[in-house]
Amino acid sequence: MSSQFYPILMNILAGVFGALGQYAYKRGSQQLGQLPIVQNYSLWVGMLLFCVVMVFFVAAYKMGGRMSVVYPFYATTFIWGALIGHYIESEPINFHVIGGTLLIVAGLAWIAQGAERIS
Repeated sequence: MSSQFYPILMNILAGVFGALGQYAYKRGSQQLGQLPIVQNYSLWVGMLLFCVVMVFFVAAYKMGGRMSVVYPFYATTFIWGALIGHYIESEPINFHVIGGTLLIVAGLAWIAQGAERIS
């Protein structure tokens, strides 16, 4: 996995920023109709964060990241989203969230293991 380590890391970071962008969209959606869209800074932050996500994607591929290996790591956005929901919005983490998270982690570990053998 050595040649894919940094591209994978870039997509994990993209997942963090993607989840933060979704949170910004959530906050912005709650302000729709209350203030003009040009003053809805949460929506603007969300758009900016998704531009950051694209920068991470491009950087990962520029580093030689293989799409079949690195892109699935963007799925960590679901994990970060659950953590943001829990710690900022006090959303519950139940058996289904934990189970789904474990399945994501297991799938990513499987992909990383296979990337090491092909590299």
